Amino acid sequence: MDSSEMLAWASAQIHCQFHASENRVALPAQGNKQDVQAESETVLIPSRGERGQCVLDTPPKILFCDLRLDPGESKTYSYSEVVPIDGPPSFRGQAVKYVYKLTIGCQRVNSPIKLLRVPFRVLVLQGMPEPPFPQDEEVCPSNPFLEEEEVSRRDSRPLERALDMLMVTTSRRYPHMFNITNMRGKVAKFCIFKTVYRLGEDIIGTFNFSEGDIPCLQYSVSLQSEEEIQQQYQRRPGQTPSVTGHGRHLESCLHTAFSHFSLPIPLNVTPGFSRDIVTLRWRLHFEFVTAREPMEPPTVLQNQSEVTVWAGAEHVDVDTFSWNLPIKVLPTNPALASYVSQFTGTNTITI
Repeated sequence: MDSSEMLAWASAQIHCQFHASENRVALPAQGNKQDVQAESETVLIPSRGERGQCVLDTPPKILFCDLRLDPGESKTYSYSEVVPIDGPPSFRGQAVKYVYKLTIGCQRVNSPIKLLRVPFRVLVLQGMPEPPFPQDEEVCPSNPFLEEEEVSRRDSRPLERALDMLMVTTSRRYPHMFNITNMRGKVAKFCIFKTVYRLGEDIIGTFNFSEGDIPCLQYSVSLQSEEEIQQQYQRRPGQTPSVTGHGRHLESCLHTAFSHFSLPIPLNVTPGFSRDIVTLRWRLHFEFVTAREPMEPPTVLQNQSEVTVWAGAEHVDVDTFSWNLPIKVLPTNPALASYVSQFTGTNTITI
């Protein structure tokens, strides 16, 4: 009796699914297109049964045909594909989602098609120029042991050019000074050394309250992403963007001359991007609590021998105000971004 198994075919394909919230996004009608695949068909539809629309897919690649396996026998096949450069990034927002998946389809002879979907993450660097950088903007040290032909071949690789662009763009530092004021006068001077960051970097800023005329009791800084639906796709006119917080620094600063904060940018968030339906921006959101009247600091005499305990005022008339500082968040090296999921997974399909 022949106990071997016969597999008709197997293929692999990458696709990106787009899903929009009906409460926030008004998409044009798609007609009566049905995503149906009969069990007896041998055509692979990778997005069958998936929610939303398939906005990107690569041509399917056949892994094998008419494969016969004896008991205990195994076969290994390799698959590689280039993700289209004009595709959207992986993104899970409040209004829209872009999810990439590798779909593997396999069919036994006279059996239905079985699908295996493996999700993965895609980072997109928008605005990357086609030609290489000029020689005076190179940030990587030149290697005299490399042949000129090998150097030019390195510069032609999209990944190397993208990493060079990231280094050039995010390495430029010079002080950005801002005067923080409200209707009563100057509160502080704020300094930040750059406004373009990579995933995983720390955002560092400093405050100088000694130059202020208004006492500041407390301040907070939040890292926020702003998800805005393009006007023609908004469900309601004048729809406000969706704001998501990704970290917050809170500090009391009464009678403080200088202060600083440090906010890390998580590796698992999506860098800023813009598509025909949605735009994702990043910002720092500041909130200040100031006193309406001058507040004298505690005085300690030089020759005083006893311990003095200073208690804050029980009642203070305050004003609050906020301020948003736009920043840019770009991708990082894919090797660093993968640190958020340092595990080896195994996916199986039963046919």
